[in-house]
Amino acid sequence: MKDFNERLQALRQHHEELLSRPNEPLPWGNGIYEKYKYPILTAEHTPLEWRYDLSPEDNPFLMQRIMMNAVLNSGAIKLDGRYLLVCRVEGADRKSFFAVAESPNGIDQWRFWEEPVTMPEADVPATNIYDMRLTQHEDGWIYGVFCAERHDDSQPGNLSAATATAAIARTKDLKTWQRLPDLVSRSQQRNVVLHPEFVDGKYAFYTRPQDGFIDTGSGGGIGWALVDDITHAEVREERIINARHYHTITEVKNGEGPHPLKTGQGWLHLAHGVRATADGLRYVLYMYMTALDDPTRVVAQPGGWFIVPEGQEYLGDVMNVAFANGWIKDDDGRVLIYYASADTRMHVAVSSVERLIDYCLHTPEDGLATAASVETIKRLIRKNAHPQPLPKGGESDKSPKLGGWGSEQ
Repeated sequence: MKDFNERLQALRQHHEELLSRPNEPLPWGNGIYEKYKYPILTAEHTPLEWRYDLSPEDNPFLMQRIMMNAVLNSGAIKLDGRYLLVCRVEGADRKSFFAVAESPNGIDQWRFWEEPVTMPEADVPATNIYDMRLTQHEDGWIYGVFCAERHDDSQPGNLSAATATAAIARTKDLKTWQRLPDLVSRSQQRNVVLHPEFVDGKYAFYTRPQDGFIDTGSGGGIGWALVDDITHAEVREERIINARHYHTITEVKNGEGPHPLKTGQGWLHLAHGVRATADGLRYVLYMYMTALDDPTRVVAQPGGWFIVPEGQEYLGDVMNVAFANGWIKDDDGRVLIYYASADTRMHVAVSSVERLIDYCLHTPEDGLATAASVETIKRLIRKNAHPQPLPKGGESDKSPKLGGWGSEQ
């Protein structure tokens, strides 16, 4: 008994040191955002009570009875002054579930709530649920839209055949959830996001139509659909507002991340793009911006990736993946971007509304060919060869206005 208690005390101390460890920004970033030294949430951050039977009689060797594999792809919201993530937690059995983690500052000291989320079942139970996008809608509810995965019973002999559906639930406090019917669509749907405001008196969804569970097939990119009744949501008309392109970061597929942030100059969007490599698929994050009066009209899209796995972020359960479905905008303009690396752990990057608008409006677009890329680099070289003098007061013009890849603006 003494040995058991000593080991348990040491285990609790080690866990507490992990939870209370302060985080610190990494030096020498790109000026757009700051990444941080440590992941904010990992499998080891999950409560000991979820993993260990703490009874010396039933577990004399103090073994993990339920092992956790990863904490990833988390929705985010600031509620009553608290920074909250609805995390996808994956156990060793490969089943994902939702759990809420809370931080006093959005950067570190993250702690999970006592128990995982109990999500009510739909009429057809799902085998696996994951990747929740949170939207605090103007109708007064907080909505969680997430993927519900089921076996594709049209292929009974194929144990890898699956279907993806956009599931919908709503809550007021992230504790008690009301499950609504899954989104009805002609195609499979993943990475579906609810817009935070009514559009033409209807609920608006960013969609990602696809022919199969993995393959987008005829799905052309990020879609847009209006729905009359969210309690019986059905996609009747859908159009692509952010398309995929050959030999770009979105050539295989792309999808909306969290819901866009409303700013005085437009809607800021964070999305993921996927391309094929000799080593498999590569997931990166990118941004685009749409008009304030029309969330479907793209007004800016910087070329290339915005966040990509770096260093140890590259390594994990699914290599070479950066994915985000949650961010938080503070009242002072700070933006906390929560992203997962390698389907294994959660990180935070910190920017601001001002910087993200500047990035979107003044970063060159992708000209879709090498010649255009080279010309854009040469334009910047020529501009830097003849720098403009600082205006009186010592502050420089905030951004180089390089325009698009193919034309001066």
